[in-house]
Amino acid sequence: MRPALGDQSSAGNLSSVGGPPLASAEASLGRWGLTAVACCLGLILLLGCLNNLLVVLIFAKFRAIRTPINLILLNISLSDLLVCIFGTPLSFAASVSGRWLLGHAGCEWYGFANSLLGIVSLVSLSILSYERYVTVLQRHTKANVSSYHKSWLCIAASWIYSLIWTLPPFFGWSSYGPEGPGLTCSVMWHRRTPNNVSYIICLFVFCLLFPLLTMMYCYGRILQAVRLQVSRFHLTSVQKREHHILFMVVAMVTCYLLCWMPYGIVSLTATFGKPGMITPAVSIIPSILAKASTCVNPILYVLLNKQFHECFITLVKCRPPPLHMETTFELKNEPRFSDNRQSRRNPLASKAEQ
Repeated sequence: MRPALGDQSSAGNLSSVGGPPLASAEASLGRWGLTAVACCLGLILLLGCLNNLLVVLIFAKFRAIRTPINLILLNISLSDLLVCIFGTPLSFAASVSGRWLLGHAGCEWYGFANSLLGIVSLVSLSILSYERYVTVLQRHTKANVSSYHKSWLCIAASWIYSLIWTLPPFFGWSSYGPEGPGLTCSVMWHRRTPNNVSYIICLFVFCLLFPLLTMMYCYGRILQAVRLQVSRFHLTSVQKREHHILFMVVAMVTCYLLCWMPYGIVSLTATFGKPGMITPAVSIIPSILAKASTCVNPILYVLLNKQFHECFITLVKCRPPPLHMETTFELKNEPRFSDNRQSRRNPLASKAEQ
């Protein structure tokens, strides 16, 4: 789902393999428009690769953070990194040259790969919110935080779920093709056949709206539980922790909305609105916002994470890992959870930050 959205003018931007030369996108965006798109995509490509490679490097170097729930974070970073490797460079090259360079087969591959990886990332974000919700709200029972088996099942489920929704275009339920100014490819949003419209509605509901509602519900319940603890203890340290969690929750949901909802709204408008209502210049904006999630996710979900932040500082300062990083945070802390004075005061806030 990461490529741009388009209108009916995109239908002629890509010919079949062996056909006439590809149409130029310069007529749609202009040279300055193409330059602006290329700059944005180049910056997203650079930051996305650096940020997600940093996450992978931290996982490789520090055994302390290789916990079950953090494996889901790694899955998000890997899917975003794969987009930066296999998707963004192709649209960047197209924006530099002013036309799509890989023909019809390459267009189908681009649409499939970016949709697959985008949905994996979205589903993993919702799984992560649910796992945090379970950890915090089921505090009266011993949380199974050491279950790597469960985390691997969640990761496998995110890929299988994504394949279920991205393979049908190859078998006749909708199709992949060019869109917008012809710099990217995705689902053929502008086709209004019952076959295509039904697929787009399902894609919007189950791959964009459902993860969003899951995140809002889970993080809302977490925040409600933490605020309840604040009202009970009235501690300055607890209030600061509550403000930190509030910032994380608002930032996560807001960035999700900014990166993905314009994409969903424009795609539905292209499908159900008046023909030609979504111009190529308008369609490229939500595409760039969606691709920007590849460099925003590592910052929100990793660098703001207390565990990762400590490892990041250690890595940047080129210091050897402290002794307490020789084992995982959760395996180290869970048996002594009741021995930690601050955790006894506000276990919800302590767990919600993980």
